[in-house]
Amino acid sequence: MEGRGLRAGFTTHAPPPLHMSEPLRRTAFNRLFAVVYFSAILALFYRHVRNLFLHPTTIFLSFSITLSLFISDLVLAFMWASAQAFRMSPIRRKEFPQNLKRIIKDKDFVGLDVFICTADPYKEPPMNVVNTALSLMAYDYPTEKISIYVSDDGGSVLTLFAFMEAAKFARHWLPFCREHNIMERSPHVYFYSNYHHPSSPHFDKIKMMYEDMKVKVEHVIDKGEVTDEYITDHQQRQAFNKWTKSFTRMDHPTVIQIILDKSHDKDISGRLMPNLIYVSRGKSKTSPHHFKAGALNVLLRVSAVMTNAPIILTQDCDMYSNDPQTPLRMLCYLSDPALKSSLAFIQFPQRFHGVDKDDIYDNEYKLPFQINPMGLDGLKGPSYVGSGCFFRRRSLFGDPSTPVSPEIPELSPEHVVNKPIKSQETLSLAHHVASCNYENETKWGSKTGFRYGSLVEDFYTSYRLHCEGWKSLFCNPERAAFLGNVPITLFDGVNQCKRWCIGLFEVAFSKYNPLTFGSQYMGLLMSLGYSHYAFCSFWCIPVTFYSFLPQLTLLNQVSIFPKISEPWFFLYVFLFLGSYGQDFLDIILVGGTVRRWWNVQRMWMIRGLTCNLFASIEYLLESLGISTYDFCLTSKVVDDEQSKRYGQGIFEFGVPSPLFVPLTVAAIINLFSFLSGLTGFFSGNNMEGLGLQMILTGFIVLNYLPVYGAIALRNDAGKMPTQIIIISTFVSVAIYYASSLCLWSNNDSSKH
Repeated sequence: MEGRGLRAGFTTHAPPPLHMSEPLRRTAFNRLFAVVYFSAILALFYRHVRNLFLHPTTIFLSFSITLSLFISDLVLAFMWASAQAFRMSPIRRKEFPQNLKRIIKDKDFVGLDVFICTADPYKEPPMNVVNTALSLMAYDYPTEKISIYVSDDGGSVLTLFAFMEAAKFARHWLPFCREHNIMERSPHVYFYSNYHHPSSPHFDKIKMMYEDMKVKVEHVIDKGEVTDEYITDHQQRQAFNKWTKSFTRMDHPTVIQIILDKSHDKDISGRLMPNLIYVSRGKSKTSPHHFKAGALNVLLRVSAVMTNAPIILTQDCDMYSNDPQTPLRMLCYLSDPALKSSLAFIQFPQRFHGVDKDDIYDNEYKLPFQINPMGLDGLKGPSYVGSGCFFRRRSLFGDPSTPVSPEIPELSPEHVVNKPIKSQETLSLAHHVASCNYENETKWGSKTGFRYGSLVEDFYTSYRLHCEGWKSLFCNPERAAFLGNVPITLFDGVNQCKRWCIGLFEVAFSKYNPLTFGSQYMGLLMSLGYSHYAFCSFWCIPVTFYSFLPQLTLLNQVSIFPKISEPWFFLYVFLFLGSYGQDFLDIILVGGTVRRWWNVQRMWMIRGLTCNLFASIEYLLESLGISTYDFCLTSKVVDDEQSKRYGQGIFEFGVPSPLFVPLTVAAIINLFSFLSGLTGFFSGNNMEGLGLQMILTGFIVLNYLPVYGAIALRNDAGKMPTQIIIISTFVSVAIYYASSLCLWSNNDSSKH
C-alpha cells in the first residue's frame, strides 16, 4: 500500500494523505491460473499440429476444416494472452479530497480548461450539451479558475443560442447549487430525478426558469433558426449575423463567441462566473479536419491563447458531472510531487445512467471501462477513453524530458496569459489558430496535441503518450464522477462499435503497431494490453467459424471435435469454462450480476458477427482503395417507444441493416442444427462424437433467443425487419446445401 502520507514512520507533522493504492487480492490467483491455462492452450495446439501435420488428411475439405479451427484457436489464444496484461498487476486507488484544502488554499488551485465537443444539434440535442456544461461550471472549485470551451463542429447557430440562454440561467443555477449543496448539478437530472427536492419558492422558481429556457431552446431548434423575437440585444444580433447564406456545416470561417467572461460577469450572489466560450473552428472542403481530434486541437490552441490553464478536462457532450468534487480528486494526484513529473492524464471511468437493469447491450462495457483499466493502472496506466479525462497540458507537447516547442510562443504550456480574453489582440490570435489552414506544415497531430491517424483519437493519443514515456492513472471513486447516455437500440450500439473497430485497425496496421513499435517503448505487458484492443476485430474470426462450422457438420452428422469418452474432450471443456469463468469472476467482483455477465458474453458473440466482422471487411476494402466508411455520430435523441422496450429488456432491431444479416443467418443455422441433433439423439443415433458440437450449438441458441423472438414472436416496430429475415433465410438455405454438397463429396472421396 502506498500513497502520499501513507509511508511507514511518518510523523504527526506530516501532511495528511491525499491518495493511496493497493494491489487487488486476486492477483496471485490470476498469475497461477494464467500458467495453468497457458499449459492447456499448448496441449490444444499440440493436438492441432498433430492433426494437421503429423497425421494429415488427404481430403482437402477435412484439412480446411481442421485448419480453420486451428486459426480460430490461434486468435482466441492471442486475445486471451493479451488480456492477461490486465490481470498481472491490477491495483485499486482511493483519494482523500477532504484533506486537500488543508494543504492547498483556494487561491493556489490550478486553472482548469474544460473542453466539450458537439457536432450536430439534431443528433446531439443542445439541451443535453447545455446540461453537461452547467454541471461542470458548478464544480466545487474556484469559479474564477474554470473556463468552459464548447467546440461546435456542426457550426450551428442553434447551439450558440442554447448556450447564450444557458449563461443567463447559470447566474441563478450556480448559487443555487452552492446554497443547497446538491450533488446532481445537471439541472435536467436534478429536477427530474427521484430524489427528494425541497419544497420552497426558491426551488419552484429556479425550476420554472429552467423549463422556460428549455422551451425556448427547443422551440428555436424545431424552427431551425433564431428569429428576431429571441434576439434581445445588439451583441446577440452581431453574433448571429455571422451565419450568412454562404455559411455551411463543412465550409465556413471561424466563429469564437465569448459568452461569459470571468473577469467581470457575476452570478446573482455577486461571485464571478467561469469563462464560457463558444468555438466553431474554420472549415473548408479542401482542408482535412481530422474529426474530433482536430476539434480538440483547435480548443487546445484557442484555450492556450485565452487562458492556458495547466489542466485540461475533455468531456463528451452527453457526459454530465455526477460529483462536484471530481476536480479535487484529480488534484489529490497532481499535488503529489512523486507523481507529477511523468503523469500525463488521470482517467475516470465512463459510466452511464438509464441502463436497463440487466444491461442487455453491454452498454456499460465493464471490462474495458472499469476492470481492465485497473490492470493497466498497475503498469504505466490506463488508456484515454475520450471523456472524463484530466490532462496536463504539458503532456501534449513532447515527452516528459524533452518538450516540443509550438510554432508560436503563445501556444506553449509555459506561456503566461496577461491580456483580457476580449481584447482585440487575443481574439485575433484565437481566430488565427482556429482557422482551417493553420496546421499546414506544423507538428499538430503528429508530435503535439491530440494525435491524427485514427478514428479513435483517444486510444491513439494515449498510446503515443505512453510510448513517449508518460504515465496515467485510473481514478474510480464509488460515486461515479460522470454519467452519460447509452444507445438504446442494437443498431446504434453495434454501429458505434464498428466505428471504434475501424479506428483500432488503423492503429494496429500503422507503423506504430502496438506489438512491434509499442513493445520497444512501453514493455511487453503494456504493448499486449494495447494490442488486445487494437486487434479486437479479430474476434470475428473465431466467432464466425465457431458459429457455422460445427453446426453445418452437425447437420450432416460429421464429427470435428473429440468424443465425450476421449481425454481431449475435457481439455475443450476446461478451456471453455476457464475463459468464461474468469470473465464471470471479474464482472461479479465489480458489482455485476449473473444476468449482466450473460449479456456481456452474448454481446461479445453478437459483436463478433456484426461490428467486428463488418469493420474488418470495411477496413480491408478501404486499404484496397475502395472507400466505404465515414465518420457517423451516434444519435443521442431518444424515441419514447424504443426507450420503453429498452427498459423492459427487449432487444431493438427495427433497422433493415446489412449488419443483422450474418447474425440472423447464424441464428437460423444454429437453431436447425440443434433441432437436427436433438432429433438424432432421441432417434437413438450414436451421437457420442457429436457431443461437443451439440453443447456448443445449444449454447449459441440460448444466446440468440432475442433474435428468434424478433424474427417470429414480435409485431412491434423493433422486430427483425422482413427483408432481413427473407435475405437471411435464402442465405442460410444456400449455405446449408453448399456445405452438404461439399461434405457428401468429401465422404465419397474418403471411401474411395
